[in-house]
Parts: sequence; C-alpha cells; structure tokens
Amino acid sequence: MPNLPQTLEEAVEQAKVATKAALDAGYTRLQVELLFPELKMMPIAQQFIPAFEDLGSQLRVYFPDAGAAALARRDWGEKPYAIRGIRDLNSEIQPDEQLILFVEPSSVEVQEVEQLCQVAMDRPVVVLNPRMEDIVTIGIGLAGRRLRERFLNLFESCYYLQPLEKAAIFRAYPSGWQVWVEKDSDYELVSETPQKPVGEALDQILMAATGENPDEAQPPRKKGLLASMQAFLRALSQ
Repeated sequence: MPNLPQTLEEAVEQAKVATKAALDAGYTRLQVELLFPELKMMPIAQQFIPAFEDLGSQLRVYFPDAGAAALARRDWGEKPYAIRGIRDLNSEIQPDEQLILFVEPSSVEVQEVEQLCQVAMDRPVVVLNPRMEDIVTIGIGLAGRRLRERFLNLFESCYYLQPLEKAAIFRAYPSGWQVWVEKDSDYELVSETPQKPVGEALDQILMAATGENPDEAQPPRKKGLLASMQAFLRALSQ
C-alpha cells in the first residue's frame, strides 16, 4: 500500500503505477487527479506519459486546444505517438491506437471528449486532471445529471490526491479511499473506505481523528507537508 507522497514527483510516480495496475485489471475509463490549484499540467503530463511510451504509435495524447498541443510537440521533441488538440482537424482516433490520454480536459470540451470516447469504444481512455464537471458550464439540472450518468460517472479514479486543511484525501489503486491527518510534522492514516468520503462522512472522519469540528475556526498551526507543497507550487506559478 503506497503512503502519502512526500513530493510531487513521487505523486506522479505513484500515479503511473496505479494507472497501470488499473489498466491491467481491465478498467477502460480512468482518471488521475492531483488537486493542487496552482499546478501546471504540461510538466506533469511530460512526467506521466513516459509510463506508456512503449506503446509507440498506439498511444494518442490530446490537449484541450491546438496551442497546448503545439507547445507539447515543440518542448517534448519527436515522439512516436500523436499529440493533438481535441478540436484539431486531424484529431480523429486511428484504428491502430490502443490507449487514449486526455490532459486536463475541461467542461468546455466535454462534448468532444465524450464523442472521442465513443469512437474509442472499449479501448482504454485515461484523463489526467479532468475539469469536466464545472457546474457553471454543465449545470446542476437535468442536462448535467444526464451527462454525469451517461459519461462522467464511467470514469474510475485510479489516483487521487487532494490536500485539505491539515489533512488529505488520497487514493492509489488498488487501495481504497484514504484520509490522512496531520500529526506533528507528518501525516497519519486515519481512515480507508471503498467509496470517496465527502460531505458529512468526511467531516465525521476528521472529527474522530482530531477532535475538532471542521466547520469551526481553529487556531493557526505549523504548515504541514502538503500545505508547504502548495506554497511551493504557488511560488512557481508567479
């Protein structure tokens, strides 16, 4: 069972292992989420994709737009696989391509992503840091619910890391959903469940572990590891 990563590079390495394990287990719709607000996905994708480069031309990589795809082609050098924008004229999935990877698709591209996934049929699709569930774009009514039921809910989260205030939600397939809580200068595993803990269930886990009500203001404490990582990413993005 992997531990909470100590660095961003370790998180990406864990994500590679978890994704490969889920693919080997037969999953065909997977998502990897590193939920740091300041995170820039181009270098993360560059570290993540080599895990699948042995597929050569059987791998296809999509970016949200043609500009990001062109930037990746320029910075990454010659690659045996196609790197395209989702709406590029030559963005069609080819018959011999066996793994499709989307980098940070948003709710703006969700219709095109769904159509490409339909073309992929039973071929595996991996989405890296998807932002396809933006409520402002897809709505909270019937249309949004149908989109979730028809498409978004098909994706299994094989790797997930979300820092919280003095805690973190973590999942690395095949392990369950874990909650880690800051203890002194480290983090301690306090819960593991089959389903992602959200809302009241998450609050109860945190209260049981810390004795603190997450809805009440708490006195400031020394920055934990993940908070420090977020500060580092924020500094890089400035």
